[in-house]
Formats: sequence, structure tokens, C-alpha cells
Amino acid sequence: MTVPAVNLPPPKPQDWRHWRQGLFGTPLNTFITLATLAFLAWVVPPFVRWAILDATWIGTADDCKAATGACWAFVTAKFNFILYSFYPPALHWRPMIAVVLLLGLLVFTAQPRFWRKETLLLWIAVPVISWLLLAGTVIGPTVPSNQWGGLPITLLVAIVCFSLAIPLAMLLALARQSSMGGIRTMSVVYIEVMRGTPMVAILYIAMLILPMMLPGGQLIDKIGRAMILITLFWSAYVAEVIRAGLQAIPAGQYEAARALGLGYWRIMRLVILPQALRLVIPAMVNLAIGFLLATSLLAVIGVFDLLNAAKTAAVDPNWLGFYDESYLVAATIYFVICIIGSRYSLWLERYLRQPR
Repeated sequence: MTVPAVNLPPPKPQDWRHWRQGLFGTPLNTFITLATLAFLAWVVPPFVRWAILDATWIGTADDCKAATGACWAFVTAKFNFILYSFYPPALHWRPMIAVVLLLGLLVFTAQPRFWRKETLLLWIAVPVISWLLLAGTVIGPTVPSNQWGGLPITLLVAIVCFSLAIPLAMLLALARQSSMGGIRTMSVVYIEVMRGTPMVAILYIAMLILPMMLPGGQLIDKIGRAMILITLFWSAYVAEVIRAGLQAIPAGQYEAARALGLGYWRIMRLVILPQALRLVIPAMVNLAIGFLLATSLLAVIGVFDLLNAAKTAAVDPNWLGFYDESYLVAATIYFVICIIGSRYSLWLERYLRQPR
């Protein structure tokens, strides 16, 4: 028996009436809209006056102190420091290439036509090449890690730690749902301990306690130690998100896969995990954005990430006190990266809903 196709009418494009209904459809919506407009009228004109009309675009610190607006001359003078921190200025091409490689990896992987096994090799090669570039291992001179900082470190730590945390989190989520009591208990204890520990404490463990746990004579770079502990820390949070996706899969999916004769790992790899990961895309992107912003806590172990580099730029004796401009530059960079990730997650949800 052939089921006749149902032709649904195309969705109607939204017009100005939908906007009017949303903004002024109810007394509460009207109040919120008017309050928002009043707040913008109170905030935007002074900001425009400070940031554009009264700003100092070219000049020295003395010129900026004599003016009442923003000092964008400070940003011009200290922009490279904000991006690359104490990395030697003559070698700024190295962190610049590292940033291009890391961002290029994200852009490349974001395109579905490149979702293949070979792409995993890039996720190994690009971080390794970026690390070698920053260290100067292949092309000298070498640069110690205490001079690394800025945007390259923020991207490197966020990308490497989150990508390593995902497979570990999958194993933790599967272990927490396991019927084997010992494995389930160990997974629960690990996840709860990690999620109940502040990230600052994890970084102090990486800085102070982990070196004492290593065999004598062996030393791991402090950034490497931090990345190991951050990966273990983040995996606990990602595991809970993945577990939520696993619990959302109907029991009939498991039963149908078993009826086809599939084993446990093939069921998970081919049937369950693809559906579960698709369901938790918004939560995963939200975690990724939060983790990117959390890299600013690296300052507690003396690593100058993007935010800490921006703060340090404003304590230069020649440009002392221009914190607003410095933080605004860092906030803009964070905002651009996060908003692109957020919009991509929305597009990815729509893409994965399309029948294939």
C-alpha cells in the first residue's frame, strides 16, 4: 500500500506584524520594550561620545590624559602585546601563524564535507605544529613557555583541552550508565569530585602538586601540566552533557539494534552516540564557549592569556591606566569568537535535521 505524499504549504515569511506582536503585543512586552529603549538612550550617547567623538586616535599618553574620551592610540601602541604578550616582537610571525592554523582548523572542521576520518589527523598535527612554532623547536631560536601568552595560548588551551575532553567524556558517560557496578561507581566518583572542585584549585594542583607526583628527574612544562589537568576537569562536565543525550534516546533504539545482532560497542558507535551527540549540540557549544572564557583563570599560575595580557598592557608605565580600552579590545575578540560559535551551532542544528 502506497501512502500518498502530503504537500505542506511553505512557511510564511515573518513580516513587521510579528515584530510588533513580539514588542508590543502585551502590556508586559510593551513595558520591557520601552524600558530597553530608555536604557539604550541613557547608555549609547555617552558611550559614542567617549569612544568616537572625544577619542584620541593618534598621539602619546600625555595627549590621551589631556582628552576626555577613549585613547585608541594606546590600543595601536599595545595591540601586539595584547595579542602575543611577552613573546619576542621579532618573532611575532610564529604566534601569528599558530593563530591562523588553529582558527583555520576550526573553520575547516566546521564544514560537513570535510567530516571524515582523515580530519582527525589534522586535529593532532595542527596543535603539535602550533606548539613547535611557539617553542621554536624546529626553527630557532627557542622561546621558553613563560614568554608565551595572549590569543595563541587562549586558543591552543581551549581547542586542545576541549577536543581531548570529548572522547574521555564519552567513556565516562558510558561508564556511568554501565550495568557493572564497580565501573559505574568509579565514574560517578570521578565526575562528582571534578565537578565539585573549583578550576582554580585544579590549576594549583597542576602547578604545585603534579610535579611532586612525577618520577624524579622528569619535568613537564607548566602549560603542559595545566592542559592535562584542564582536560581531566572539563571531561567531567562534558560527560554529564553527553549522559543527558544518552538518556534521551528511546529504549526501542537499543532493542532494535540488539535485534539486528549488533554488539555493545557497535550499537554505541553506529546507533546511540550519533543521535545523542546530535541532541546535545547546543549544550556542547555552550560549554565550549564557557571553557574558552575560563582560560582566563590561567593567570593564577602565571600564564598570560588574552585577558591577562590586556590587563598587563595597561600597567605599562608609559601607558598607565588605560584599562577600559584594553579590556574592550579583549572583550571584542572574545565576543567575535563566541558569537560565531553560537551562530554556527544554530546552523548545525538545522543542517542535521535535514533528511538524508
